[in-house]
Amino acid sequence: MTQLRIEGMTCAACVRRVERALAKVEGVESANVNFATHVASVEGSVSPDQLVGAVEKAGYGASPVEAPKRESNDLPSFALAAALTVPTVALSMLWHPRPAGINLLLGVLTGVVVLGPGSRFLKGAWKSLLNRAATMDTLIAVGTLAALIYSAYALFAFRGHEQSEHVYFETAAAIVTLVLLGRLLESRAKRRMSDAIRLLVGLAPTEATRLIEGSEVSTSVEALMPGDLVVIRPGERVPVDGKIQEGASYLNESMLTGEPLAVSKGVGDSVSAGTLNESGRLVVVAEKVGQLTRLAAIVRHVERAQGSKAPLQSLADKISSVFVPIVIGIALLTGATHLWLGHGFDTGLQAAIAVLVIACPCALGLATPTALMVGVGRGSELGILVKDGEALERAAHIRTALLDKTGTLTTGKPQVNSVTYEGWSEAGAKAWAGSLAVTSHHPLSRALVAFAGPAEPAKGTVELAGQGIESPEGRLGLPEWVFPTGQMPEFNLKGSLVAARRNDGAWAVFTIDDEIKPTSAEAIRELKRLGVEPLMATGDRDAAAQGVAKAVGIPQVHAQLTPEAKAELVRSLGPGVAMVGDGLNDAPALAYADLGIAMGAGTDVAMESAGVTLMRNDLRDVATAIRLARATLTTVKRGLFWAFAYNAAMIPLAAMGRLSPMLAAGAMGLSSVSVILNALWLRRFR
Repeated sequence: MTQLRIEGMTCAACVRRVERALAKVEGVESANVNFATHVASVEGSVSPDQLVGAVEKAGYGASPVEAPKRESNDLPSFALAAALTVPTVALSMLWHPRPAGINLLLGVLTGVVVLGPGSRFLKGAWKSLLNRAATMDTLIAVGTLAALIYSAYALFAFRGHEQSEHVYFETAAAIVTLVLLGRLLESRAKRRMSDAIRLLVGLAPTEATRLIEGSEVSTSVEALMPGDLVVIRPGERVPVDGKIQEGASYLNESMLTGEPLAVSKGVGDSVSAGTLNESGRLVVVAEKVGQLTRLAAIVRHVERAQGSKAPLQSLADKISSVFVPIVIGIALLTGATHLWLGHGFDTGLQAAIAVLVIACPCALGLATPTALMVGVGRGSELGILVKDGEALERAAHIRTALLDKTGTLTTGKPQVNSVTYEGWSEAGAKAWAGSLAVTSHHPLSRALVAFAGPAEPAKGTVELAGQGIESPEGRLGLPEWVFPTGQMPEFNLKGSLVAARRNDGAWAVFTIDDEIKPTSAEAIRELKRLGVEPLMATGDRDAAAQGVAKAVGIPQVHAQLTPEAKAELVRSLGPGVAMVGDGLNDAPALAYADLGIAMGAGTDVAMESAGVTLMRNDLRDVATAIRLARATLTTVKRGLFWAFAYNAAMIPLAAMGRLSPMLAAGAMGLSSVSVILNALWLRRFR
């Protein structure tokens, strides 16, 4: 994926124009432009230079996101405009009638404002005109130029008291200044929306301490390689993903997982870049460095999600794309109507300018992407990674949660507690089962390996998802799959069962228990309070599944399901279904569900296959993710409502002459800021 920073966009109409320009480039599969971040994300095999050229041809600026970001000139532009506008407005309002010389001074001051700080609007409007389009810049440019040109004409067409009545230089100056003020407030508010990204990036240290032949050597993190020994002292952040070779400590992983309590770590435990070492000295073997670390993957994930679009945004974008031409038509009709009613040219001009300024669809274009940015960012702070805007919107409409058992409702650390066998010794059964289990990464296989002890991997094994492992000598897995039809021996064992059967008839059945997570029952209660029906879908035996379901309060169980059967169950449940699993064994069901939620440590596979990844591996976060999604969607709808209501209420007032152009400019800027502040309330979500 290629990301470009887009310059010159002023409304949602610009977004659609840039997207269309990028989509026309040969090799582009999809192009998505975010108005809140001014970043374009492009999928396809095409060079950045081609994309930049397409954007520039459309009348906008573009540069790769990796390039240094140019400093915004919003503040100096606003400061200059304000310094010239304040005396212009003061003289216009307080001095009636004014001498011709004062009116000329007002014209000079206004000209500097419009052609200086306001030149950005004129340039934007000119580029839009060349591309046969209209944007917010078009509205501002037409409004300010109309006031400026007519006032300049009035300087020579009228004399004395009558001249002052027809000069509206302060209108043009005030429009430019107030719109610049709105832009300045917008940019400052938008910086707060990116706090989550800045905090994550700030977790990565730039310096590290390598251990070389017993000596500690300071080096840059960029110079570290897999296999290096890294020393992390108390109070330092871990610079790499790796395993502890020496020492013990407590690590604060809150910014990665949302878990506030420090986690005890010792020799052999894994550590992640960006986590904080709170106590002891550690020596860590680096496994992943730089952009390959889990922290770097999370940053990319959040950036991609914040730059994505929710389906709800398409409506606002479509409306905004045709809104500007309609507004220009309304403004012309307004001016003509006032003339027809005999109100005079001045009154019609003022009303038409007010309509042009008040109707800018900035707030409409900002409502969805700003809320999405804040919602995704807040989720990452809570250890909830959302893949994109579509996943967030779907999460808000979940009504059924299909839950895997092992690793989701249970700890995912099963232990063998008994073995029943026939035709061989216990040691022989354990050794043979262990040789097959060691070739698999399934949690039950790992439990068997731990029980059986070290074993040589069996040769020629094939693992069948949801069934077990087959070798030339026999099978290991679900009893119903291991034993031929009608040949399953009688056994009355509780818990999860794994059977082993050799071709010569020797068999064994291992009873495995997996402790229920202490938070699972509470998580089920929270889902029910949200109106979400919890169901269990597991490949385990019905008896084991029913025991867990009863303990946590799940009313309905679907047991002994293959991965394909889980996917079919998802399809049969209809819309509004979330599948909660580990992101790997449940891949088909995660893909078919309206929303896939992956439990676990946020592996690359989980993050790519699921719409939401829960970094804390805590089932309660499923309910939190749904509540956050609903809160975000409510914020989006509230922002869109006020944006629509603002235009619906203000345009008629402006058309009737009840709203001056200056007030219209101020109201337009405040509407955009109010939409952003509405989105920032999501930062308070708990």
